Amino acid sequence: MFRNAPILYLAILITCCLVVPVDAASVCNGPREVHEATPASIKQFIQGKQMTVLTFAGYSGAQYEDPGAMTEHASRVLDGQDPEKILINSGATEEGIGAVYEIAKRKGFTTMGIVSTLARDERVTLSKCVDYVFYVRDTTWGGQASGADHLSPTSAAIVDISASFIAIGGGDVARDEMVAARRAGKPVTFIPADMNHKIAREKAQQRNQAAPTDFRGSAHCALAKCG
Repeated sequence: MFRNAPILYLAILITCCLVVPVDAASVCNGPREVHEATPASIKQFIQGKQMTVLTFAGYSGAQYEDPGAMTEHASRVLDGQDPEKILINSGATEEGIGAVYEIAKRKGFTTMGIVSTLARDERVTLSKCVDYVFYVRDTTWGGQASGADHLSPTSAAIVDISASFIAIGGGDVARDEMVAARRAGKPVTFIPADMNHKIAREKAQQRNQAAPTDFRGSAHCALAKCG
């Protein structure tokens, strides 16, 4: 009756090992390459990979009121993509929407990030789960400067190299990039999400502003129904 017990035990052990979740430390070892780059050199890199780029936009320093919901949305989106064909891009840093990088790496995607040189100059922490980082020389964090009719160099590069976009909430930079992407005829999916309420109130207090009551971010009214 128990003649095949050792074989059965081995089969169970192997099965258990196969379903153990991938440890983030095993797939996230810090950036492979970090460069200061131009839009042209970033495009050349992507062409060399023979892949297309899906960009995630959203809150960074403002973070999320419900980060778990954000990562669930991102995970579902990634489940519908092919890691062999799609590069996952965001803003290279670890806060807020940067959590997408770890999810993507667990699912076998190659990741990249495009960010202003201000992040390098101010020593902003990069995600350990981004493979390729491209710093774009820029005097702003991105978006469209007040009174300007064009995007900053960083945002222009992101819109130019991306084939499609997922925005999960987002402030002014995400808003400007997604509006520009739609104008360029590129697919943009917007998923509403609140910024972190506590952080938003603290920032308003530091600036001697009234406490906010709407935490949807400026991307919401630009990309979805505002009401």
